[in-house]
Amino acid sequence: MPRWHSIGERSQVSARPFSVGTGAPASAPARVAGAVLLPCTVAAVKDYYEELWRRLPPAVALPDFELRLRFLMSEVRVEDRALDVGCGSGEFTARLARVVASVVGVDVAEEALSRARARCPGLDFRLVPVDGPLPLEDNSFDLAWASEVIEHVADTARWLSEVRRVLAPGGRLLVTTPSHGRLRLALGGIARYSDPLGDHLHLYTRASLGSLLREFGFGEVSVRAVGGPPLLRRLVLARAMR
Repeated sequence: MPRWHSIGERSQVSARPFSVGTGAPASAPARVAGAVLLPCTVAAVKDYYEELWRRLPPAVALPDFELRLRFLMSEVRVEDRALDVGCGSGEFTARLARVVASVVGVDVAEEALSRARARCPGLDFRLVPVDGPLPLEDNSFDLAWASEVIEHVADTARWLSEVRRVLAPGGRLLVTTPSHGRLRLALGGIARYSDPLGDHLHLYTRASLGSLLREFGFGEVSVRAVGGPPLLRRLVLARAMR
């Protein structure tokens, strides 16, 4: 049985703050790895991402941008209502806007959205709370794009349930995340990829990401590792259907 639970498709699993997207209502403390985050901690998470974006230079080269973009463009349809979860400064949102019927970009950092709005005036960018659910209607998107986001999410259960909730039946979820296969970890060491003070909270492999998506009720899951030599791939790309 999948782990998501629904009342009108809305998840009732515990909520949390994370780098891009959803969480619990502001009146409820967020939960991370079994611990309750007090409002002051939620505020600290919000401040962290605002400061991060303030410190980034105006032009930032996104790693493996072209590789990720090819994956995204291979899956879009002109009639799609698309959602860019964790849109940052809007690079992928802008590309989506050229080919789909409509697109919304969401992020928890106002600093990121300020850059996105300057880059792409006229597009729909929305601030979402660190500790609240996605303020979007059920079944309102045909495509959800989450690139280099899921590894930052503390409460993966709530996040996936929320993304699934806003997807229409038959809607597709596209995910990219760094790949952490056994050889890569053996050669680089766990500390290289799991900095105690960093914001990468989870390490994924092709197998673990595929298993996770299936467990949360997604179907037609396909996952592949790309970029670099066969046993040292840099990225995991996943496609799944609600």
